[in-house]
Amino acid sequence: MTRRTGARVVADMLGGYGVTHVFLVPAILRRTLAELELHHPHIERVVTHGEKAAAYMADGYARVSGRPGIAAAQVVGALNLAAGLREPFLAGSPVIALTGGRSPATKFRQVYQEIDDMPAFEPVTKFNATVDDAGRFPDMLRHAFRVATTGFPGPVHLQIQGNEGQLDTDETDAEPLVEPAFATVPPVRPAPDDQSVTAVLQLLASSARPVIVAGGGVRWSGAGAELVALAEALQIPVATSANGKDTFPGTHPLSLGVVGTYSRECANHAVARADLVCFIGTQAGSMTTHFWAVPPEGTPAVQIDIEPSHLGRNYPLRASVAADARTALARMLTLAAREPQPARSAWLAEVERLRADWRSRYREVLASDAVPIRPERIAAELTSGLPGDAVLVADTGHAGMWMAQFHDVTSPDQGYLRSAGHLGWAFSAGVGAKCAAPDRPVVVFTGDAGLYYHLGEIETAVRRRVNLVTVVNNNHGGNQSKRGFDRAYGGAPTEQSRELWTYEEVDFARIAAEMGALGLRVDKPGELAPALDRALCAGRPVVIDVHTDIGVVAPLPVSF
Repeated sequence: MTRRTGARVVADMLGGYGVTHVFLVPAILRRTLAELELHHPHIERVVTHGEKAAAYMADGYARVSGRPGIAAAQVVGALNLAAGLREPFLAGSPVIALTGGRSPATKFRQVYQEIDDMPAFEPVTKFNATVDDAGRFPDMLRHAFRVATTGFPGPVHLQIQGNEGQLDTDETDAEPLVEPAFATVPPVRPAPDDQSVTAVLQLLASSARPVIVAGGGVRWSGAGAELVALAEALQIPVATSANGKDTFPGTHPLSLGVVGTYSRECANHAVARADLVCFIGTQAGSMTTHFWAVPPEGTPAVQIDIEPSHLGRNYPLRASVAADARTALARMLTLAAREPQPARSAWLAEVERLRADWRSRYREVLASDAVPIRPERIAAELTSGLPGDAVLVADTGHAGMWMAQFHDVTSPDQGYLRSAGHLGWAFSAGVGAKCAAPDRPVVVFTGDAGLYYHLGEIETAVRRRVNLVTVVNNNHGGNQSKRGFDRAYGGAPTEQSRELWTYEEVDFARIAAEMGALGLRVDKPGELAPALDRALCAGRPVVIDVHTDIGVVAPLPVSF
């Protein structure tokens, strides 16, 4: 039998699973990194300035490519990496984290940097295990890919013995073990049974005001086309979660927009008025339902999800389908002809009135020429200015609220990624997304508060020639916190309350230029479109520093 190092096994398996990038803070798996250069030079080794940023890059990579993203760190940085896994865990994104670990020979002797990291990974992974023998690399990595991609996707952590994972230098008789089917999400597409599908269709046919709420499961399944076809066939309006925003174009006549907490008002109004809500690929959690107020608890519901444990978790169901979203929607479309649909002209007219009222209410700010610039204008420019195959990566906080409410995906080929709640995620995730899709325009939308988290990764993008465009809503503060601190200080802002959410004025365009990127400063609304056009054609990392009005806060969600 041929003996090889564990490093060669790991490198060959990463190559076999189609990995193209590894995001890491060295030093970790040094021999494996050398083997990648020697035998799999197409796999790029992206060295970052922080472990959390590496996790976020792997997450963005996974969400765009549909393949697990790989992040790695030595033992002293493991807890930083674990913190970064909180985002893909909540978002259901397949990230495989590799870290160094303690050696049995020196445990409990106060060896340099010794700490037990394993418990920190438990709450943010689907599988958390150690690799203590080089012969276990094949089965443990194979299992990592299986767990990360199946069912509801999510992160996996493997701790490799040695503070830098030096176990990979040991020799083994074990051979690489690759299952190509588990290299992408979803590797398995459970098919629905016709009885369950028919039960859902009958309930939809008997309802006068049905609404579909589509989530990230539709996105991971690649079921956007099937969702549009079914909605058109049954004439049912569609709202999406923030994670599912790119599954249904916002410009479609049946589109309601994003529902829930970071939402468009007409979506919340329509979903609250529905007499049946069909949840597809969403857990119906607090953000999608605005803490279970939209729709109100007690609203009749049906649900379709690949993960059976999600069914009925947050709303009692009249019927359910445990299946892959694309497979289920395709079967629903086939069987729908057997269930005559009622005329829904009155409901569709009501929905269109809600949509028209929303457009009328915000038409002025979307086209505002005010200086400082209003964030709504940025959202409108991104709607009109992004190419048909672009990917938009939105941060959380106000950045997520502005994009959820005022930006529209205009093409089935556009992508939209959003943070599950971790400020600062977007820029690093955008780097990973662009690595996964080098031929697609990738644009990040974040605020100054978000960009500060991983500002050093601008250098990473420059060094790795990652031609990412970043639009910064620079209002010199984290003004999503304004309302809360005003309340805490008796209902009105004071100099002391403003200290808690305002910053010094900083020119991010100049900082970006110092790091080697192209920095563009925008002070007037008319400069937005030309700056975006220039950035998309620049062929290098670009930061568009848009100076906006700190007094403008995003509208609060409509609740009932």
